[in-house]
Amino acid sequence: MKVAVAQLNYTIGAFDANKMKIVDAIEKAKKAGADVAVFAEYAISGAPAYDLLNKVQFLEMCEEALVEIAAFCDNITVVIGLPIQHSHNTLSAAAIIQNRRVVSFVTKHDIERRDEAAYLTAGDGCEYFFINGHKVAVVLGHDIASTDFVRATDTVIFLDSDRWRRRRIERRYAFMAERGYVTERNIVYVNQLGGHTDTIYDGSSAVFNHRGEAIALLESFKEDFVVVDLDADNKPIEIPYQDKTVNTMCAIKLGLGDFFAKNGFKSACLGLSGGIDSAVVAAIAADVLGPENVRVLLMPSQFSSDHSVEDSIALAKNLGIKYDIVPITDAYNLVTEAMAPIFGAENEFGVAEENIQSRLRSVLLMALSNKYGDVLLNTTNKSELALGFSTLYGDSAGVLSILGDVYKRDVYALAHLINREKDIIPESIIEKEPSAELRPDQKDIDYMPPYDVVDAIIYRMLEEGQSREEIINAGFDSDVVHKIYGNILRNAQKRYQFCPVLRISHCTFGKDRIMPLTSKYGF
Repeated sequence: MKVAVAQLNYTIGAFDANKMKIVDAIEKAKKAGADVAVFAEYAISGAPAYDLLNKVQFLEMCEEALVEIAAFCDNITVVIGLPIQHSHNTLSAAAIIQNRRVVSFVTKHDIERRDEAAYLTAGDGCEYFFINGHKVAVVLGHDIASTDFVRATDTVIFLDSDRWRRRRIERRYAFMAERGYVTERNIVYVNQLGGHTDTIYDGSSAVFNHRGEAIALLESFKEDFVVVDLDADNKPIEIPYQDKTVNTMCAIKLGLGDFFAKNGFKSACLGLSGGIDSAVVAAIAADVLGPENVRVLLMPSQFSSDHSVEDSIALAKNLGIKYDIVPITDAYNLVTEAMAPIFGAENEFGVAEENIQSRLRSVLLMALSNKYGDVLLNTTNKSELALGFSTLYGDSAGVLSILGDVYKRDVYALAHLINREKDIIPESIIEKEPSAELRPDQKDIDYMPPYDVVDAIIYRMLEEGQSREEIINAGFDSDVVHKIYGNILRNAQKRYQFCPVLRISHCTFGKDRIMPLTSKYGF
């Protein structure tokens, strides 16, 4: 049996565009002599569709597109994912098309993902079909883990919409290899691909034989298409090493590129401070969007060091992006003078004065965005977001955050990756001590230990769900652990008002970790 696996980048609700992609792949599969063509879960609708899954018109348009696709399915079986209506409920389904007719639906039973739980109802689970004399099981999502496949089954067709996060690809491959070996079945896996606001699907579709060996691996983070003859003597493929930093970069680029392309955005702007975070964001944006579509502002204050401006200019020139220098010292003086009667003549310099600077920069960036239609990119990283090291309505502003789920230590890894062939980001930026430069000689280390320590503690709290006691028992300083824990809880109100964040980790603020603003827990 020849199986065509089509890994395509869909857009939510773009039914005509999605349909044309699917039809083109079906025609390609027919020319290759495939017996069956397989597409991802939610291929027709795009994913994640959230509340659109509860709109009758949206579901009707999915089924209309399915009927139109079926008209092209002569001499081939097609297995394709879409949401369907059933008794006033919405189900995730795989449609089985044979001889230009939709002959049946397989519906997903296990609804475990938070992105789906509020919108879907459990279906019946795995079902079996015959394709050219081969008995085939069709399964969606988590049902692959809970289904016992009957002995007479030759192949399992597995449709999924599993988002990317660190180490997910290798774990997914390991699971399918184990599942193929234990069940003695061929596993044909096809996953969603593409960026959809904050969610990134990596694709990484694959075919494993009944011995648990990979015989086809589709590209990660790119559209791909392959035809595999399951009856042939296919040589096993060695599963490549998954570099965490490279995959993180690929995911960010895919998420950023699709956010702009699918929303019709063309150009971006951001503030360039001379620090590592804004440097990495600028470099990625220039690479993905083109340097001609990226504009930056350098907004030094009286507390900014000369080398911060010099480093920023050097970076902008290396990237070939537009830059302007707009000092904020005069504007800052006007604001503080206007507030002097309220603050009082003897009032000491403090957080209010620091935040005035950050908010002035936000005003200038939003003015630039409004004037030229540029999309403002946020430059805050996950460590800062966790600790509250950002100013509400200041450097927390932006339409999209591409580093908000990336720890500070991983930002440095991305910078080194960007510089792997030549120094695009000046070494002085990478070596610079992290600082907000909002007061004289300010350093992040004045408030917290080095980021290697901070990130390790935050990672244990968020990704591994460890308690304060467990982290302290692992050898971390008790006062530091309690301080970080308190910062994370206290700054939930900032994160509630933060822009969308590309989801990179297993525990993303605002999606996988939502804490109540009003709570006495942990204090």
